Amino acid sequence: MTGTMTKSDDRLIVALDVPNALQGLQLAQEIGEAVGFYKIGLGMLTGGGLALARELIDEMDKRIFLDMKLFDIGNTVEAAVRGLANYGLDFLTVHGDPHVVRAAGEGKGTSDTKILAVTILTSMDRADLDNMMIVPGDVQELVVERARRAMEAGADGVIASPQEAALIRALPEAKGKLIVTPGVRPVGADLGDQKRVMTPGDAIRAGADHIVVGRPVNKAADPKGAAEAILSELP
Repeated sequence: MTGTMTKSDDRLIVALDVPNALQGLQLAQEIGEAVGFYKIGLGMLTGGGLALARELIDEMDKRIFLDMKLFDIGNTVEAAVRGLANYGLDFLTVHGDPHVVRAAGEGKGTSDTKILAVTILTSMDRADLDNMMIVPGDVQELVVERARRAMEAGADGVIASPQEAALIRALPEAKGKLIVTPGVRPVGADLGDQKRVMTPGDAIRAGADHIVVGRPVNKAADPKGAAEAILSELP
């Protein structure tokens, strides 16, 4: 199946944040050719998320971003990524700690899967970082430095708030790297649990290559129409 808006589809990634693979497949079928790129996260892992990834890739010719945020000792991360790379994924997330990124790079080998490093979750602010005993400092500065170190360690790109996208894009280490931004909300949408947000068009203008949108699409009365409206916002 080939979409009619391939370029726009690539920039918009819809998060299939639904309870199980059956509902995820139904949502993808309802949206149809309007979207060609989907994110499957931890919330659906026990609901058949990996099987859904395989079906969307093999049967519907969709691109898949598997959002696992892997974190463990190097050998374990390497083994996990080696197995997941067999699924034909486009993107796979790991935590942005350099030892994790390096291990993921070893695990992906020659596969086309892009390893994206998570800097600081977009639902977090300075108070959250204080509770986690993360070093003092401005959140944006910490995100940019974590992104720099992850890319230096071999990450193909980073996950970051759209508010940090321009700062990361300006890094010398960001040349040729991907910036993928969750925390994107269309004009007038509820912020939900996101604290560092931006509209879809502004996120792209700030330097993001891809935006990830969940609830504004998957909870919409008309998911396909909601996706098309977001695509129309992109520059």
